[in-house]
Amino acid sequence: MDRASANAQSLASHLALVACRSGHGNGHLVNELMRVVYLGWFLQRAGYGSCPTEQFRIAEYAVEATLSHARERGEWRLPAGTIVDFEALLALYDSQLARAPLHEVLAAEQKLRAFLAGTSRSPIPADA
Repeated sequence: MDRASANAQSLASHLALVACRSGHGNGHLVNELMRVVYLGWFLQRAGYGSCPTEQFRIAEYAVEATLSHARERGEWRLPAGTIVDFEALLALYDSQLARAPLHEVLAAEQKLRAFLAGTSRSPIPADA
């Protein structure tokens, strides 16, 4: 992946986290964070990373909680206790974008599209 594209994706992800940690998020930014969680998961499964599976699950749950809270109260804020997990996953994602060849990133994006088109609740297995 070229450096400019990786930097643009990284910047978008970090800005989404800043907005969502301070309560200034929105649906698009929360979706950006979920995208990072899932792409990071798929890239890790391809051999790029070693974060604990539980960290991905915590981030996935935090996004779901944020969406629920936004529906109930109109506030787009990530649970404070999950910020550290998102920071770790963003660091992982940054390193993945720096290391993984473009074909691996594209394969991860294809897996994300397939997941979104399917009926599974999560691409992260409960027993992994």
